[in-house]
Amino acid sequence: MSTHDRLLRVGMVGYAFMGAAHSQAWRTVNRVYDLPARVRMALISGRDGAKVAEAADRLGWEGHTTDWRRLVESDEIDVVDICTPGDSHCEIAIAALAAGKHVLCEKPLANTVAEAREMAAAAARARTAGVRTMCGFNYRRVPAVTMMRQLVADGRLGEIRHVRAVYLQDWIVDPQFPLVWRLQKDKAGSGALGDIGAHIIDLTQFVTGQLITGVSAATETFVKERPLPAGSSGLAAQADGHGQAMGEVTVDDAAVFVARLDGGALATYEASRFATGRKNALRVEINGSLGSVVFDLERLNELEFYDATRPSAEQGFTRILVTEPEHPYLSAWWPPGHIIGYEHSFTHQMRDFVEAVATGTDPAPSFADALQVQLVLDAVARSAELATWTEVEPALAELAA
Repeated sequence: MSTHDRLLRVGMVGYAFMGAAHSQAWRTVNRVYDLPARVRMALISGRDGAKVAEAADRLGWEGHTTDWRRLVESDEIDVVDICTPGDSHCEIAIAALAAGKHVLCEKPLANTVAEAREMAAAAARARTAGVRTMCGFNYRRVPAVTMMRQLVADGRLGEIRHVRAVYLQDWIVDPQFPLVWRLQKDKAGSGALGDIGAHIIDLTQFVTGQLITGVSAATETFVKERPLPAGSSGLAAQADGHGQAMGEVTVDDAAVFVARLDGGALATYEASRFATGRKNALRVEINGSLGSVVFDLERLNELEFYDATRPSAEQGFTRILVTEPEHPYLSAWWPPGHIIGYEHSFTHQMRDFVEAVATGTDPAPSFADALQVQLVLDAVARSAELATWTEVEPALAELAA
């Protein structure tokens, strides 16, 4: 059997926003890239029988189940893709690794450092048996972001001095928006900090090759109570003046922090779901001794690059349209100048994961990498609570191997 005949049978747990994004990528990846294995979308799991059956039909899965343990334990599954809220990541991932399945887990890795450490340790053990794991930070796979990393690694920016990163949304500005799971600490772990802040933490560390070592942070919850969604159970509630059942918001709405990176750079970060008018605005700017580079997700196919080594009469920010075949990931897509979109980052993610699993190499970011992001999130939360500078705890050395 040739390597191209190898089959990876995928089972996915979860079918909402991320489940749909991952499904689109699994459907597409073998149709775009020539890979050493073929993907089969074998089984999808969700708690609601009717909804998961509809999702299986709509998203392209062969079978469906309401029992994720059946999926994890099945001899007909090689890869487990976890797209559930963070409170279930640890249990599902560890069970899948124990069953010898390769695991792709959405970010953030877990809701707590303790869970993330447990998952990273399980991944390290499974690796000795050839089992591969990866955490799904999809923005690493935007071609312009990967090119941004290459510019830094090639020394085009010189010594990195400043990092500026923001991720701004406004989807919960309305105080009548219901108390969904993302606003509950026991299910989500944190609010804007873990949901979107985790992305810019990973992205800036990926681009610069530097790790955050310490932070000084502030967080805020602007709306303390929200209406309970219809059919809610297990949530403490009290009525407002109009008889509406209300529940407590137990996560942050916004987080801001300054940081030091281990290569000497100073950094600022802002993550908010209360930036009125901003829908999904992620922006990163890196300043170095020889130049600067800027990425804006709302201009996903572009970079702004400033080369300070050019003659002064020629200096200025240059717009680079990242659509050429020699740009990262783009050789398999469209002719030059034809742009791609958000969903392509997930297809690129699956390309890298399938290639690593099929060739027996380690995909990135690993669970150990994702643990390090979790440690930064934890330091930010502790800094905000204590109103003091807080060092980022080191990951266990053996997990970084």
